[in-house]
Amino acid sequence: MADSTYYLVKDKAIPDVLLKVVEAKKLLETGKAESIRDAAEEVGISRSSFYKYKDDIFLFHDNLKGQTITLVILVDDRTGLLADMLSVIAHYNANILTIHQSIPINGTTSISISLEIRAGTGDVSSMIGEIEKQEGIHKVKIAGRE
Repeated sequence: MADSTYYLVKDKAIPDVLLKVVEAKKLLETGKAESIRDAAEEVGISRSSFYKYKDDIFLFHDNLKGQTITLVILVDDRTGLLADMLSVIAHYNANILTIHQSIPINGTTSISISLEIRAGTGDVSSMIGEIEKQEGIHKVKIAGRE
């Protein structure tokens, strides 16, 4: 059997049925659904769809505990923007290991931040989403994962 290949994609690129499988799994994990039948019915998929994909899709955050990720962020060269990003990271209880900022060129700069994801770290996807929404942020990429 060949090794699996993993992809990291944004939710807008994922077919609806796969997102519903994740929703159903959450219902089961939280006890909001008592059975797979109930969870599948609640989110609007068949049980066969759930069984077909349940082991192949999971939230990004579910697989990160105890790991290090590196974010590369293209930002405007603006006073306080790095502090704003670090505030978001602190809110989610991720541990900052390294920060590197390039010299600004034409009003933009690249910042690389390595984060340790601990047991108490909040939802990493939401954290990245909050960083992306800040004024002055052009792009956030996950450059590495260890």
